[in-house]
Formats: sequence, structure tokens, C-alpha cells
Amino acid sequence: MIEREIIHTTPASKRIFDVLQDIVQFVVVFVRIILELFVSLVQTFLPKHQKDVSGETILITGTGHGIGRELALHYASLGSTVVCVDIDEKNNQQTVQKAKRLNLGNVHGFSCDVSKRDEVMALADRVKAEVGPISVLVNNVGIMPTHPILQQSAEEIQRVFDVNVFSQFWTIQAFLGHMQEKNRGHIISLSSIAGLVGIANLVPYCATKFAVRGLMESLHAEIREGPHKNLIKTTTIFPYMTNTGLCKHPKVKFPSILGLLDPKQVARRIVEAHRSDVMEVTIPSCLLYINNWTRLLPDHCGLMLKDYIDSGVESDLI
Repeated sequence: MIEREIIHTTPASKRIFDVLQDIVQFVVVFVRIILELFVSLVQTFLPKHQKDVSGETILITGTGHGIGRELALHYASLGSTVVCVDIDEKNNQQTVQKAKRLNLGNVHGFSCDVSKRDEVMALADRVKAEVGPISVLVNNVGIMPTHPILQQSAEEIQRVFDVNVFSQFWTIQAFLGHMQEKNRGHIISLSSIAGLVGIANLVPYCATKFAVRGLMESLHAEIREGPHKNLIKTTTIFPYMTNTGLCKHPKVKFPSILGLLDPKQVARRIVEAHRSDVMEVTIPSCLLYINNWTRLLPDHCGLMLKDYIDSGVESDLI
């Protein structure tokens, strides 16, 4: 009789213990979150520490013009070894020459169509042989056809995914091993404000930029669970419309507040985010908070705010 009582009561006591254990773990997590919020609040009022990047070998895609070119110049000015990659060999060489004239860091140029996996894998071997393993990868390259979805050709949609999304898969697969060899590294990928908010005339582009966000978030989770946790960092950048030529017909209601950004300003903020080990940042930074808080509101509230801001792009077929 006593043995039967023990058999029946043991599962119940174990369930109670498991529940109590879950409650304790939740309280611990809750307290840690509160402490982290307090630390983050304090840090907003303190000068931000930025790590030295002068010893880094930094590979940047899409350096032929725009943000990519400005990134190459900025990193070279900090003494980094910069590897410039673009399909446009002529413009890429101009970037290399401008960066070399700074006389502060070694600069190398390579031509590659990063949308093609075989070319990226061959590039990785060349860079490793001629420059050495890289420690920082900046996935900057992107294209942006701008017209309604029914006027987007199959070839355009395929190409925008090849360049904006699949190129990032290929470069990560090609160069993550370099970082694992060094036992440190940083992967920086450019998404877009269009990777947080859907915008008319940019359906395929928005889809690719949302995909980049998912890629980077899951990559960060995978790295955290591996042997290089805290040694290989990730940063996702969400810039507002930038004056690089991609936005052919921008629509801006408040140009003094939300006008097109200067590529130099964007590059500077990207480098700051990298050096501060920030995981996600919008440019301007306030847009991330506005988006996150708006998502908590009913759908119509978000749409009303979006209509009020009324920024985006007109069709480039007009």
C-alpha cells in the first residue's frame, strides 16, 4: 500500500518542482532583462567605446560607387587592409586608387560577380592567397528595380534576388571559414528601411531586404550556438533612402527631416555600428524605434502614420 502511494505521489511532486524551477528561471531572466535595460539606458548618456579596426582585413562588395566606395575610403583612412570587390572593374579600380592615395592602409581590388557562387568561391581562394584570410565581411552590393509588381519581368525579379540575397549567402559561405581560422570576425550586411516596411514599386526589392534581415538574425543565432560565440559578430544595417543613384524618383514629404542621405554619412554610421558591435541599426537610428513601437499598434494606426510620412519611390517607368 505504501509503495503504491509513493508511485502515485512522485510524478505530482516532480511536476510541482518543475513548475517552481520554471518560475525561478523566468524571474532570473526577467531581472536580467531589467538590468540590461538599465545598463543600456545609462550607456546612451556615456561616450561609446569603438574598437580599433586598423589590424582588420575588410572585404567590401559593391565598392564601385556609392556607399561601397565611401566604406572603402573610410576603412582605409582608419588603417585597415581593404579588399574592394565589384563587377564593374573600371569604377572599382577608381575606388582602389582613391583609397591608396590616403596612404594609411593596404588596398586591393578584385572583379567578381558575387551573384554567382562559383565566382565567389574562386574569389575567396584568390583573396586568401594574395592578401590573406579576411576578418570582416561587408555585404553592401544591391540593385533596385523600381516599378509595380506586374511590370517587373521574371528576369528582373530573379536578378534582384541573385544580387541582393544569394550573393550574401555565397560570400558568407566563402569567407566565414576565414574568420573561424582567425578565431574572430565580423559580418556586416546591408538591408534597408525597405527591409522593415513594405513600400510600393519595390515589392521584389523589399522582399530581398526582408530576407537579408532573416538571414542575419538566424546566422547570429547559429554562431551563438557554435564554438565561436562572442568571437564572430554580426551587424545588420537598415539605411533610409540614400543618394547613390538607385532612387531615381524618390518621393519625400519632409525633405528637411527625411531627405535622401549622403553616402558618406551612411558609411560613417556603418563603420561606427561595426566598431561598437551593434547588432541592428537603422540610419537614422530613430527609425528602428519608430518601426518597433508602431508594430505594437493596431494595423490601421501604422498605416495612418505611414500615410502621414508619405515617403517612398515613384515608378522609374514614368
